[in-house]
This record gives sequence, C-alpha cells and structure tokens, in this order.
Amino acid sequence: MSVPDYMQCAEDHQTVLVVVQPVGIVPEDQFFRIYKRIASVAQVSIRDSQRNLYIRYRHHYLPENNEWGDFQTHRKVVGLISVTTCGSAKEWPQTLDRFHSQKEVFGATLYDSRLLVFGLQGEIAEQQRTDVAFYSSYEDCPNVEKRVEDFVESIFIVLESKRLDRATDKSGDKIPLLCVPFEKKDFVGLDTDSRHYKKRCQGRMRKHVGDLCLQAGMLQDALVHYHMAVELLRSVNDFLWLGAALEGLCSASVIFHYPGGTAGKASGRKPSLAQGQGQAADAGKRHRPGALTANGISADTSSEIGRAKNCLGPEDIIEKYKEAISYYGKYKNAGVIELEACVKAVRVLAIQKRAMEASEFLQNAVYINLGQLSEEEKIQRYSILSELYHLIGFHRKSAFFKRVAAMQCVAPTIPEPGWRACYKLLLETLPGYSLSLDPKDFSKGTRLDMPLLYTCFALGCHRPHKTHLKKKEVTQSLENYTSKCPGGMEVLTLPDGLKLPPVAFTKLPIIRSVKLLDLPVSLRPHKQKGLLENNMSTKSPFIYSPIIMHTRGEERNKKIEFQWVQGEVCEVQLMVYNPMPFELRVEHMGLLTSGVEFEALPAALSLPAESGLYPVTLVGVPRTAGNITVNGYHTSVFGVTSDCLLEGLPSVLTSGCVVEVIPSLPRLQLSTSLPRSAHPLQPSKEELSSSVSVQLFNGETQHLTITLENIGSEDLETLEVASKTCNTKEKLFGEFLSWDLDEAVSQLPLKPGQSVTLTVNIKVRLDFSGGENLLQDLNDDGISVTGLPISSPLRQVLKPRAETKPLGSESSKTDYNHVKVGLTPFLPYFL
Repeated sequence: MSVPDYMQCAEDHQTVLVVVQPVGIVPEDQFFRIYKRIASVAQVSIRDSQRNLYIRYRHHYLPENNEWGDFQTHRKVVGLISVTTCGSAKEWPQTLDRFHSQKEVFGATLYDSRLLVFGLQGEIAEQQRTDVAFYSSYEDCPNVEKRVEDFVESIFIVLESKRLDRATDKSGDKIPLLCVPFEKKDFVGLDTDSRHYKKRCQGRMRKHVGDLCLQAGMLQDALVHYHMAVELLRSVNDFLWLGAALEGLCSASVIFHYPGGTAGKASGRKPSLAQGQGQAADAGKRHRPGALTANGISADTSSEIGRAKNCLGPEDIIEKYKEAISYYGKYKNAGVIELEACVKAVRVLAIQKRAMEASEFLQNAVYINLGQLSEEEKIQRYSILSELYHLIGFHRKSAFFKRVAAMQCVAPTIPEPGWRACYKLLLETLPGYSLSLDPKDFSKGTRLDMPLLYTCFALGCHRPHKTHLKKKEVTQSLENYTSKCPGGMEVLTLPDGLKLPPVAFTKLPIIRSVKLLDLPVSLRPHKQKGLLENNMSTKSPFIYSPIIMHTRGEERNKKIEFQWVQGEVCEVQLMVYNPMPFELRVEHMGLLTSGVEFEALPAALSLPAESGLYPVTLVGVPRTAGNITVNGYHTSVFGVTSDCLLEGLPSVLTSGCVVEVIPSLPRLQLSTSLPRSAHPLQPSKEELSSSVSVQLFNGETQHLTITLENIGSEDLETLEVASKTCNTKEKLFGEFLSWDLDEAVSQLPLKPGQSVTLTVNIKVRLDFSGGENLLQDLNDDGISVTGLPISSPLRQVLKPRAETKPLGSESSKTDYNHVKVGLTPFLPYFL
C-alpha cells in the first residue's frame, strides 16, 4: 500500500468494505445522490440473530490496497455496488459487460455484487434478477435502501460461512500460509514441514479468524483468537503479523470500552432498544464456538464476564498499540499500516483525554517514511495531522501543520498552484495562532478584493509592529489596489460561508477627543424666563451622592445642555494626530450622525508626519428637529473609505455626543443712526447688544432711528419695545424715551429679507433741585437707557437688565450743564 486512509479508526476493524462506483457515463450529482442513500445503510441487524453487521462504503479504492485483505480483513473489498444509466435496450449488453469487467477488478475478494440501473424500461427491466435492480429514474427509486439491506445480508451469509470454515480445527488439513504482497518472494524454498513454519501458519490463520469473528459480530470469539494468535506469533518472532494481532486485540477492546466510537461521529454503533432487550433475554444461554441456531447462523457467544476476561484495559490498549507500532516499524513496506495505527491510537487517546501521549504518537507519525508521495498526498497528510492535533487540544501545533499544508498547495513543483485551497487553509490557521480578522479585536461601498482587504488589515491593525520602510511599502501597495478597486465598508463573504468584517482606519489618523461646539452667540437660542418659570412650578429634590458611577459609554450618550438650531451650521471639534512617518492626506472626512436628517459638509486635511495633536473642525447642517447623536466620523485615506464609530474607540474622550436640535427661529439684524459707544455696556450671556452714545443738554431732544432687518428664514409677526433706566435715582428723572409702534407694526409680518424702521425720541428732562452732588453723580455715571428684547409671537417676555455700574464713583471737575446718555438696544436670539 502506498496511500494511507487517514480516516481510519479502531472500530473500522469490525466493518466490511463495500465499493460503490459508476459504470459508464453517470452525472456526478446523480451518482452522489444515490451514493448518499446507499451509505445511509451503515448498520444492518441480521434477522434471527442478535448480531449487527457494520458496513464501510468507499466510492474510490485502490486495487493494490485490496491485496492486503488477508492481513487485515477490513481492507478487503467484499461488496460491489455499481450505478449506471441505460437509456435503451440496445445499450444493455454493453452496460452488462462493463459491470462484469468492473467485478473482475475486485473479483478475488468479492462476496457479492449489485448493479443499479436507472432509466431503462421495458421487457428487460421487468426481468427478475438477483444481482440487478432497475429503476425508471434517479428520482423515482423508493426501495434503494431495502435493496442494499438485502445485499448486506447476503454478504453476511458468505462472511459467516468463511468464518465457520476457517474456525473449524481440521488437524488433518494443511493450513495455508497467509502473506502480505511483499512477503511472497521471501517464502520461496522454505521447508513447509518444519515446526516453525507450521506455527507461523497457525498464528496467522488465528489472527485472520479473529478478524472474521470481529466483522461477524462475535466480539468474544475475536478476543480469544487474537490472544491465541499473539502467543503463537510471538513464539516464532513473526513480528509483522504479531503487530497485526496486537492491533486486532486493541481494536476489539476499544469496541468494547467505547461503543460510541472514537471517530467523533454523531451517532454511535449501539444496538437498538429492541435488540438490547433480546440480548438481555438470552444472556443466560451459552453456545459453544461455532454452534448454529435454527437458521444456520450462530449467535454471539460473548458475555460481560468473558469479555472482561479477555479484553484489554484502557491503559493496556495504548501499551499494545505502542508494541504493535514498534513491530510495524521494522518493515519499510509497512509504513502505511504503521501510520494508520498511530492515527487510531491518537483517536483512542483523545477519548481518554491523554493529550501528551497522543502527541507522542503523532510525532512518530510525522517521521514515518511513505516513499515518494504526490503533492496532493502531502497536502492530505499535513491536513490530517493538523486535524488530529486539534482533536487533542494542541491548537498551535494544529495551525502549524495546516500552514505547511497551505504552503504545499502552492509549491513551486505544482504546475497549477491551488491558491484557493491555500487561502482556505490559511484562514483555518488563524484561531490556532490566536489571530483575528475582526478589527474590533485589536485594541492597541465597493466590494473589497482579497489583496486590498488584507493590506487594509495589515496597515490598520498591525501598524505599530511595522518599520517605517514597511509602512511606506504597504501604503504604496494599498494605493495601487484602490486605483483598480476602491475600498469600502462592505462585509466580504467567502465561498465557504465565512464572513470577513470590513477594516476601518480608526488609527489613520488617530482621534483623541471629540467635542460638540455651541453655536456662535448671535445664533444661540435662549429660554425665556417667563416660560421657564411656568414650567418649573414643581422643583425636583436635590440628592447628593459622593459616589459617581459612570462609564465612558454613558458620557457619550449624555445629552449636552446647549441646543443646535435647524438649518444652521453646527460644528464638532476633533483632536487628531498622524502616527505615520510621512504626510497623511485625508481626502474626505465628515460626521456620522443619527436621530435627525443631517447634511455633513466634508473636509479635506493634510497632516504632517508624526504630528502632535491637531484640531480639526467638522461641520454640518441639521435639516430636521429632534435629538441628534454624533456616532462617529468617516474618512477616505489611501482610497479606502472607513466608517469609524466612537463606540469602538475606547480611548476617545468626549463630554457628550447627544444634542437637541430645535426648529428654525426668527433672526433680526439691528442697526442704528447714532454712532457706536466707545465704552459699550457688557450684556448678559443671553443678550446681544449694540451700544450707541449721545450727549444732550437738559431739555434737548434727539431722534434715534433703529432699523430691523429680517435675515432669517421665518416671518416676524410681532414687535414689542420697552425701556428701563439703569440708575437708582429714578425719582429725580422723567421719561427720556418715547416711540410710536403703529407705523412699524403696520408693516408686519416681516418677511425674510425685509426691514422695518422704528424712531425713538430722546428728550432730557432733569430736575436739579435735588442737591449739589447730583451734577457730580450725573457727570460720573450718566444715564443708561436700555432697549428691551424684540421677540416673536407667544415668546414676548420682557427681560429687564440688572444694573451694571456701581454708584458713588469719584467725582471730577468738569462742565455740569449737559448729560451723557448711553443707549444699548439688545437683540437676543429667542427660543
């Protein structure tokens, strides 16, 4: 044998081998459809017996392996099922000839065969034949499984007759010497009458009968025959067959201890409940070896006591496997047998959870020389070694051999390298090396092709581990790929179903903080006190707690105190820096938001090499009202578009990312006819002022023209004007300001872009009978007249200003025959 079966396990020694092959031209999908149905009959309960026959199916089997059938009977092809398509009666003779030719390939070992013919109808199809079954089509074949069961029962009858024939001690007959293919030339000319030769023949035949008993379901008899074979073969130093007898003993013991199997199959090989009850009912019966029942088939003579007596213990099984493998190692031509025995032992040790001992068997399997292997056979060998290491929990070792298999797929000696197979195997190595293709596991638009994806991954996730030169090479490769296939944020689904997440460049550039900025003073909305006081009639209690429990995620979800306004440009400031050793060009950078319709205005920036923190302001316009959440930002770097979410960036500092967007409000621009004041009064944080100054003599009148222009997008429907004098000596002063709103109100509503003019009369009337110090106070403090807010309908709450100048300032000597009047019309932006 030159090709090992890496899927071999100890329980396969009790199976009979059936080959299923197509004859002529059979569609591949139809063949495997029938093959799957045939292979479903893996266990058949023999009628009138408490025994089961287990079948192992193969659709491809090398005839040279069949020559080892005497050495281990589970390697012998005992059944053949041929599948063929025959469309007419004219094709039938040729189809039948092909079937007979196929039988000749395994003719020396076949117990029985069947031909399944699909598509043939008529007189030929109506003939009743034992070895041929006719079906109208591949879809209309309801009793395929039943035909296979009958076929398996016929195999069992032949198997049982051979077992009985060879198990019977015929002292007068000469026992033939069973040989493996490479031994035949070594026994030419030997003395066949010598005691040594006879013992060799007896030992090998005992071992062979043990195999037949194991296949026929006679587990206890198999153990007995294996024990006898071991003693006979050990006495004549027949090491190859001694190893086979020891391995058979191990297989039978494994089947007893682990009835569920060692191959990791979903279902074990336990008998059904009815069969188990039948066995329990007949447990008291005893049969001598070879005894026959009424139907001519003997029952299993094993019992729990007998099995326990001859069966190896779990520890002994492994010791016998080691001994058998050491004997196989003495023969160069038995490399396949040795390798398969190692694999079987590893599967048993995996069940016993003895990983270190299993690794010793695998290490031995690595160095077994199988001669000149093809590239495909090498790939298969390394892949199976990888799976076995994974089975015992050696994941890193498993990844190593899988990587070796992947590299073998693209070896220079292969004319057509298997890049797809290489790629698939390399993907499977990642868990063993604790690597991930998900960028989220790395804390420190258009479909992507493979080179582009992995270049992005290497640059985005492994950047800190690369040299300056390597970083430059990777970015150049990336730019070359994106010129052909732009990179996006789509999930890449591989043919085998594995999904690769997109790689976002969260570190090109690196973001350290995100801060939402308030609107400029002229655009900020303000709550009116009157409305605010009505809403706060019931005050909430204040509860102090020294324990502050919050997370950075809660900070991001915290609502910010100020508001943004629909239709106005809003700003978010990011502190960024470039970690690359060259200038980083961000071609496109904008905000990612949710909650309201938001128009992001992208920006482009260029960051110097390894720059420090650099402020970048991203802007946008909310188009609807509601709560808006800044979720992150998107960039376009090296031709790759990335959506970077703040929730995936734990190192980013922020004081909140949720802000309320209120509906659009009226906006007014105020201008006056008087010159601006050189010393304007400081307004409160909720007010905007336009301070003008005028000097008047007592009794003099001055006209102040105020122009109001609607520069917003909302109509102005109501105009309200009020005044207040900012001085405590009010009893000395009369009314300074007067106006008439009728003309201005008649022009309302004021459309966007329109303006209205209001004339305010300033007349000074002072009573100087209050004392000499009055003039001094007037000279120092003057008189401040404040115009009160201009508001939209339903928001007309007057806000008197607090005094802004202290009293009793030092006097100075000047002319006291006039009064300085400072006018400060205020224009807040109302909510």
